[in-house]
Amino acid sequence: MTAISFKDTPSPETAKGPGLRVMTSRRVAIILFNLGGPDRQESVRPFLFNLFNDKAIIGAPQPFRFLIAQLISRTREKLAKANYALMGGGSPILPETRKQADALEQVISQRITNVTFKCFPAMRYWHPYTKDVAKAAAMWGATDVILLPLYPQFSSTTTASSLEAWRKASELPAATVCCYPAGAKFAQAHADAILQTWRNAGSPTRPRLLFSAHGLPQQVVDRGDPYQWQVERSAAAIRGFLPADWDMRICYQSRVGPLKWIGPSTEEEIHRAAKDGAGIIVSPIAFVSEHVETLVELDLEYGQLAKRLQLSFYLRTPALGPDPRFIDALADLVERALGAPGTVQSETGGRLCPATYGLCGHGEVR
Repeated sequence: MTAISFKDTPSPETAKGPGLRVMTSRRVAIILFNLGGPDRQESVRPFLFNLFNDKAIIGAPQPFRFLIAQLISRTREKLAKANYALMGGGSPILPETRKQADALEQVISQRITNVTFKCFPAMRYWHPYTKDVAKAAAMWGATDVILLPLYPQFSSTTTASSLEAWRKASELPAATVCCYPAGAKFAQAHADAILQTWRNAGSPTRPRLLFSAHGLPQQVVDRGDPYQWQVERSAAAIRGFLPADWDMRICYQSRVGPLKWIGPSTEEEIHRAAKDGAGIIVSPIAFVSEHVETLVELDLEYGQLAKRLQLSFYLRTPALGPDPRFIDALADLVERALGAPGTVQSETGGRLCPATYGLCGHGEVR
């Protein structure tokens, strides 16, 4: 279990700015939501159970969902343990999120000196659980909170699930950032990572760029989930910072189970690139932290596939992590939300998705 420490917490009366001390009574907890991941081999099976026991992931009623989650976590445990072993035994997602939290706390505290800020990572399926973070924020003395999912594109399976867990755990006044799929700073951070990866490889001519996002079952999208639409907005925004003659495509990874998933799949696009004689760059467009889907699925599994298919090159751009431009984009979202407590906001302030998407964050998280 991950301990939450308060030893370095400032008192409610003061907040530190660059070279000064300012009196303040407002203490804002910024809650950074992410999926979470097992921190050691023994955590793999309970993590998987927590994941598949979420009604946002498997919609079957209880006790059937409990039984299904038990079955899946048992059958997938061995493979999952092997994958996490490749990363040292556990997931790096919490340490990555803490780096983002530290960077964001520093940037927003420098921008706004009459409010005391503290960033709290909150994981959905492993420690630190949302309910424990809610208690930690209250013990810290938070007057209100800003809920900031580290899922740029809204989905009922990720963002809505995390926000529902928070609502059950805390009654602190909250402003919510539901999504930010196409902001200029977010898009440019991705584009910078893509161009740097390309240059580091010797700037190969006319690369095929694959924007790879985590997939969803088609039935989830058909019910009005805006995730795929928002992924497309992300890709369009990033394209604007890249050479116009590049071949750029959206694809989806991490499919599990027998249901039809949105496509094309990343694996299909790698095969298509081989057939077309193209080298590829893969950008994890929906992941802001390195974890099993990037370090194992993209780097190892698909990297080995590309090698077998004899692609001229296979490059993968890093997740954004604590990239300064990305952190600056998050600080912009926090600053806007700070002035609008009790609201649900997208990167544009109001509703971002077309009305046809009934599971948009402005309807799901109120």
